[in-house]
Amino acid sequence: MKGENVDILFPAEWVPQSAVQLTWPHEDTDWAPILEEVVPCFVSIAHEIIKREKLLIVCADQEIVKQQLGDVDYSKVIFREMDTNDTWARDHGGISVFIDGTPAVYDFVFNGWGMKFAADKDNLITRRLFMSDTFADEVLPLNMQPFVLEGGSLESDGKGTLLTTAECLLSLNRNEYLCREEIENQLKDIFGFKQVLWLESGYLAGDDTDSHVDTLARLCNEDTIAYVKCDDETDEHFAELKEMEEQLKEFRTLDNKPYKLIDLPMADKVEWNGERLPATYANFLIINGAVLLPTYNSPKDNEAISQLRKAFPDREIVGINCLPLIKQHGSLHCVTMQYPEGFIKE
Repeated sequence: MKGENVDILFPAEWVPQSAVQLTWPHEDTDWAPILEEVVPCFVSIAHEIIKREKLLIVCADQEIVKQQLGDVDYSKVIFREMDTNDTWARDHGGISVFIDGTPAVYDFVFNGWGMKFAADKDNLITRRLFMSDTFADEVLPLNMQPFVLEGGSLESDGKGTLLTTAECLLSLNRNEYLCREEIENQLKDIFGFKQVLWLESGYLAGDDTDSHVDTLARLCNEDTIAYVKCDDETDEHFAELKEMEEQLKEFRTLDNKPYKLIDLPMADKVEWNGERLPATYANFLIINGAVLLPTYNSPKDNEAISQLRKAFPDREIVGINCLPLIKQHGSLHCVTMQYPEGFIKE
């Protein structure tokens, strides 16, 4: 789009929303062995969203999902039945932008985080949502192939700043034909970013995404970042997260001011089948009037709620037990994708 002299805005997550997308687990996804355990987590997320805005559910069979959801306001639920590989809407979902004020949805390639997992069906979901008349008539569908990009790797302040991680965006099997400078220029071109803040450190054991930024550090408003802090020097994450913290201190807003930093506790160690899971409090979802925070049945849950309240004093902080969710190496933000006001058909 460079040279076309267009104004592109990638809105922040905290702007008013029309709906949130969930892609529902079913017996042909990796959730099959623990489906009865994870469905209640999706139901809890769905109930909180429906209280405040519309919910778009991509699913294999809406009658089964209705039985699981129970008594809710179905006037606020949009069902779209289609084949899916998995449930990670943050990464296969469309990404909302405004181009010269016109709403548009970017449909990037989703290839299972660098071809780690099958994603052929999930990669078609956004296209099929357009075909099924889900988006408002004025929303432009924009096919961004062959660029591979996942929503979990992007944090926008809505003013021209991108917060992201080098580990993910420069990883193999995504866009390795492009060097770092080329990727940054392409992101600026596509999204209208004025600056890209690259985190060089930080990871979570058990994370399949190559360190998506939404597991580590999150923009809460134009000048505030909440991030994972590890105080335990014996924890394998201590050194990298300390380096990340020091880099966050050096970052500046477009007005050349340091960010207000709010540290979130490092979640207590959670293991399953002998493997450490990527439990993180940074994987929260901002919705209309609230923030949905993943919790892990830990004393640290209340500490995380208290810290996040500093960033969102005007929103309700709602904890949702995501212990079942992290058994497939993601959390609450990973299974959701928000769409701003005006994007979903009324």
